Amino acid sequence: MKKLDLLAATALTLFFATPAFAQQQTTPAPAPSDDSQEYQSSNEIIVTATRRNETVQDVPIAITAIGAQELQNSGVDNVRDLEQLAPSIQSSTGQSSATGTTIYLRGITTGGDNPGFEPAVGVFIDGVFRARAGVAISELPELERVEVLRGPQGTLFGRNTSAGALSIYTALPQFETHGYVEGSYGNYNAYGVKGAITGPVSESLALRLDGSYRKRDGYIKDANSNRRFNDVDRWALRGQALLDKGDITFRLIADYYQTDEVCCATVSVVRGPMAQVINGIAASQGRTGIYTGPPSDRIQAASPNRNYGEKVKDWGFSGELNWDLGDVKLTSITAYRDWRALRSQDIDFSGIDRAYRDNYRTELKDFTQEIRLQGSAFNGALDWLVGGFYLNEKNDLTDTVRFGNDANLYVDSVFNALAGPSFGGKVQFYGSLGPTVPTPGAVFLNPAVPNSLAALTSVYGATLAPLVGCFRAQAGTAPAGLCVIPGFPSTPIPGLAALAASPLPGATPGQGNNNDVFGVKTDAIALFTHNIVNVTDNLSLTLGARWNHERKTMTASINSNTGSCTFFNNVRAGQPAATAYANLLRQLGIFNNLYLLSCNPAVNSEFNGNYTDSFTDDEITGTVKLAYKFSPKLMVYGSYDHGYKSGGYNLDQATFDSVLLGGNGAQGRDLRFGAETNDAFEVGFKASPSRAFSLNVAAFYMNFYGLQSLVFSGNNFVVQNVDKSISKGVEVESSIRPANNLTFQLGYSYIDAQYAKSNNFTGTPLQGQEGRQFQNQPKHTVTGAVTWEPRVADNLKGLIHLDFRYNSEVNIPSSNPDPASGRTAIRNEGYGLLNGAIGLQTNDGKIRGEIFVENITNTFYFISGFAVPEQTGNYNGYPGYPRFYGARLRFGF
Repeated sequence: MKKLDLLAATALTLFFATPAFAQQQTTPAPAPSDDSQEYQSSNEIIVTATRRNETVQDVPIAITAIGAQELQNSGVDNVRDLEQLAPSIQSSTGQSSATGTTIYLRGITTGGDNPGFEPAVGVFIDGVFRARAGVAISELPELERVEVLRGPQGTLFGRNTSAGALSIYTALPQFETHGYVEGSYGNYNAYGVKGAITGPVSESLALRLDGSYRKRDGYIKDANSNRRFNDVDRWALRGQALLDKGDITFRLIADYYQTDEVCCATVSVVRGPMAQVINGIAASQGRTGIYTGPPSDRIQAASPNRNYGEKVKDWGFSGELNWDLGDVKLTSITAYRDWRALRSQDIDFSGIDRAYRDNYRTELKDFTQEIRLQGSAFNGALDWLVGGFYLNEKNDLTDTVRFGNDANLYVDSVFNALAGPSFGGKVQFYGSLGPTVPTPGAVFLNPAVPNSLAALTSVYGATLAPLVGCFRAQAGTAPAGLCVIPGFPSTPIPGLAALAASPLPGATPGQGNNNDVFGVKTDAIALFTHNIVNVTDNLSLTLGARWNHERKTMTASINSNTGSCTFFNNVRAGQPAATAYANLLRQLGIFNNLYLLSCNPAVNSEFNGNYTDSFTDDEITGTVKLAYKFSPKLMVYGSYDHGYKSGGYNLDQATFDSVLLGGNGAQGRDLRFGAETNDAFEVGFKASPSRAFSLNVAAFYMNFYGLQSLVFSGNNFVVQNVDKSISKGVEVESSIRPANNLTFQLGYSYIDAQYAKSNNFTGTPLQGQEGRQFQNQPKHTVTGAVTWEPRVADNLKGLIHLDFRYNSEVNIPSSNPDPASGRTAIRNEGYGLLNGAIGLQTNDGKIRGEIFVENITNTFYFISGFAVPEQTGNYNGYPGYPRFYGARLRFGF
């Protein structure tokens, strides 16, 4: 037997034999201690995935349920920490933790640093929908449980759950006085404090107050100063009131969350020819342009006068009413959320001052209302539920991409380095290199070269000489007979000689978006029903349907004052001298590159104006599930779900297309992208042969149609609705408890998520990616956790906790895959992350002290990556967290 096969067989033997060993002990077990009586096994966690109270093992859904104790042992502070505990979930952070965070389930996400994109994984906190993933990553208070629902959840959970849902439940107010305070300190000068207090006001009213504050230095250094990026500085306050009148309960929640941080810096991974140009400019100013050390140094060169400041304010309230009307239960959840982010960003990701964002603002205001009625009929044979949902959302964005002090110098330096040899020497367009370096037109009008074809050929070569001759003829500096190119006009054009002999109008620092203002209003209405038909005591059929109706209205006001667009606007307007000069640049093959560098679509004043657009989406989603219980310990199920995510708007003027590049000009509908739908099939079983062991397995196949994919077209960013994408795989999760004080959690996922081979991406940014795995999605993921709480004294027990995650190799978003190897410019080989904690605690867990380490092995990996705009051949990556360690101390009462 091969060594690998032997290891696999041994692992499987232990996997299945351990719980059997626990059941077959002949020695009488000791009487259960107080702490073991409080233990809740994984298959006993009560979840509300179907809006009913059921255990994990009774729900015919692929669901990971994580209880309060496991969340505490793993040090979960926010949604991203859940990756260590659930193999099918993954998160990624790009240019901003507020607006660039995405959550994946089964390989599916919606990415993009733009609040116009809505997530494919819905996040719900205490039943309230959070409109964007970045809104959901705030600090979490003490939790009761987390439910990770995999696959479409559109019937009950509503909008934007085409890939799944993440449902988070926080601790309730209690009618006994309890509380705790916890402090922590660690490396990178990290410290934090959080706590809560809860108790009764009367026999029917209880209150709870949670608060937290956390601060940590950044782990990415600036090569040009002593600054650090990617720090933490945040606080939160949350109050609750619970009214319990027996048949009526009402829970009111109000919260406020704020950050003032510096995020998110990157590191240079691959450097192309532009790196030398950038380093040359920076060196002349005594700075580093691009740090050329290894990415694991976690050092980025930034402009001293630019930063990555990011401030977030998030507040809201919700009220949940549950009213037992006898045979019918009424549930109403009303909520309002207001989320705002203010960002600055050095968007050239270098030590030169090419471009930046200054006071970029985005705001989301959401009002939601959900009402459900549910009950049973026919002596329990039918468990029915009907409901309705309403969302009113206002999404406002002010974009501020602007040119810095080195904007013209960068363009001139690029062409001087790359295009200069074509002109027999140095060239520039904007005069930033000094009076001794001519513009291309001035080179061709050089009076020292006689107006004869032979003289032009000797200077410019036989290929370029005829073109120069015609250009001189158009400029009126040579006789018409010098133009020998058939069909090329030779009539002198007034003003061309003066235009060609002088620098073009350039960009003044601070010009660009001043400001671009976008707004999207969304009204969404849904009616739904979810019914469980108990055909027999063991066989059940679930039937659900949801009608979704959405209307979105977009307004945009584009106000760019980019000086370096002046020449190109004259070309677009048909000004004769500008048109002739542009034709020369086209013949030389440099017009498009000069245009994109000087008048980038993100700041192109061609798009100035006011725009409106609107559309309506209607979709019926639904579910059919069949479940059979062979016994209380084994259930098998099969399901079909139809999921849906509405279309929307890419709030970025770079989505417009320019007439100078063959487009039809800016129109409001250019920002629109279509809806995506999903047909998902799943089979699985859930086995819990004992309280000490559970094993859940699910196999799935999901077809996505119109998958929303943000891509860079070469000229601008666009949303490409992909005709068909497929995500298929197998998920395995198990909980093993061989002893009262020892617990293992194991998980594995195989996810094959790819663009279908039937797509034809020819001529699109996704060309060549047909049939390839989605970037940044590992095929194999393994997670595990072990917690051992040995008794060390009568009222004292230890704590040893380890959790790990292994991701197989992935391509990181950067370049298109190499046709031969299938690799992109940035790539993660397979890697593992290991976290741990060791400490002491009282049996009731009220007093607890521990030392913790995250990323014990200090493994370096990339969270994401990208091709740096305007820097051909340069690729940057967002590095993962380094090793964090510290201590926590908790006192409860």
